[in-house]
Amino acid sequence: MTPTTVLDRGNHVLVVGGSSGFGLGVARAVLDRQSRVTIVGRDPARLASARSALAEHACRPDSVSSIVADAHHDEDVARVFDTTGAIDHVVSLVGTPMGGGFLGADLGVIRASVESKFFANLLIARRAAKAIGCGSMTFTAGTGGRPQGAAGSWIGNIAVEAMVEGLAVEAAPFIRVNAVAPTWTPTTLWREVPEVEVRATQASFADRIPLGRTAHEHEVVDAFLFCMTNGFVTGQTIAVDGGVMLTD
Repeated sequence: MTPTTVLDRGNHVLVVGGSSGFGLGVARAVLDRQSRVTIVGRDPARLASARSALAEHACRPDSVSSIVADAHHDEDVARVFDTTGAIDHVVSLVGTPMGGGFLGADLGVIRASVESKFFANLLIARRAAKAIGCGSMTFTAGTGGRPQGAAGSWIGNIAVEAMVEGLAVEAAPFIRVNAVAPTWTPTTLWREVPEVEVRATQASFADRIPLGRTAHEHEVVDAFLFCMTNGFVTGQTIAVDGGVMLTD
């Protein structure tokens, strides 16, 4: 019989991109389930702040750890997995969005988005496959855009979905692999964007989404938890987008 691969009390969860937004929410939810969490981020100050907040939230402060690393560099990713030891679940929020089409956007911006969305996550997946004895990987794709308006992001999201399908077969039966694909959601990811622009973007998406609003952060976090806790789901990309792609 295949061992269970679901999130359980005492598991060790690695959240890459866990210092803010969905990643921080996932880390907090993992702690609520009496599991241990290690968060990874590029910004030392932001990571330290997130770790402190999580330690205050946790029943046991020693159930939280952090590693400063850039998931776009293989040596950093290798160091993360060498440092953490045994891991049960990996969640990656890595992926730089972009705006602009194939003709108008700077070629370097398109390349950087594809590199961030796909190749960085492939680096994580290849290391995680060796570190996880029995568990899951969950990546982040996206929905709600169009190729003519988000060229690199669109290609990157499709690549993540394809990677998840392939890995789900290659890593079975002991590791499940899925992705969560949220649409635009107001989170701290947009902290450097002027508030008036954020509100305008939110209103624009709310007008297009059949449910008439954008997602709450916890609704997206719940999807990541579902991928970790349902032992019979693998190879899937779960859209958390209020049905936005049904109307365009």
